[in-house]
Amino acid sequence: MNNSEILFIYDSKLSNPNGDPDEENRPRMDYERDINLVSDLRLKRFIRDYICDKGYDIFVRKLDDKSVTAEKRMESFKNSSEDEILESLVDVRLFGATMPIKGDNKTFIGPVQFNWGYSLNRVELLEASITSHFKTNEKAQQGTIGKDYRVKYSLIAFSGVISGKRALKTKLKESDVDLLDKALRYSIQNHATRSKIGEYPRLYIRTVYKDDETILGDFRDYIKLNEKIENVRDIKEISLDITSLYNHLKLNSEKIDKIVYFSDDSLELVLNGNTTTLLEALKEFNLCEVR
Repeated sequence: MNNSEILFIYDSKLSNPNGDPDEENRPRMDYERDINLVSDLRLKRFIRDYICDKGYDIFVRKLDDKSVTAEKRMESFKNSSEDEILESLVDVRLFGATMPIKGDNKTFIGPVQFNWGYSLNRVELLEASITSHFKTNEKAQQGTIGKDYRVKYSLIAFSGVISGKRALKTKLKESDVDLLDKALRYSIQNHATRSKIGEYPRLYIRTVYKDDETILGDFRDYIKLNEKIENVRDIKEISLDITSLYNHLKLNSEKIDKIVYFSDDSLELVLNGNTTTLLEALKEFNLCEVR
């Protein structure tokens, strides 16, 4: 398997992309810059849940809807070899894991890694009080009062890599990467919990290189958000300039085998000052749409 690099963008409207337990579950923020943050673990959870829903087994999951220790999770694999464990668990082949195997901790470094995601726009938080019909105890006279924290609007960008060399160590398959592509397209909108409804994938680019050496860098450095009005609240109020990204890919086109992609029509893209589609902008490359 050769290297890939990933740019993934989704947005969050009146939802909580990633609550911080140290901040009463407020959305994670860089308060000095008013930038919304989302951990790589949150994104991997979306992907794991999608994979599990499709009927594949994964390592990082509950048993009978209960949280368990890693040792308990591995009980069903106590007589299995490393190869058998890797063959069984898709998320370990993708993201790696530290697993107790036959009395020892075995660490697999995942070939697929994401940096923390951050918002391309400055984000405002919405704070509201909520009440429950349920009391905390029998003596209480009224229901519980709590706090609900959300972002007003956040366009969140992730950067990721797939290492061809590390893929050999975890026996990552091409079919696993196809599953990863589909998870990033479909998992978020299907995870419409109370705090996550209002989140949609908007753009995905995975450049597949011709070798396991090439890394072109964080693609977020090559995109520019244009805000049509101040304090954006909706995807219709922004556009994304991909001119520098196109030039960067064009300059390195001889290293690129193909580009796997999807693009939501609601996200306006700009190339050299003109509105375009991703399909039109990257038509010189070998394109493969995620369906």
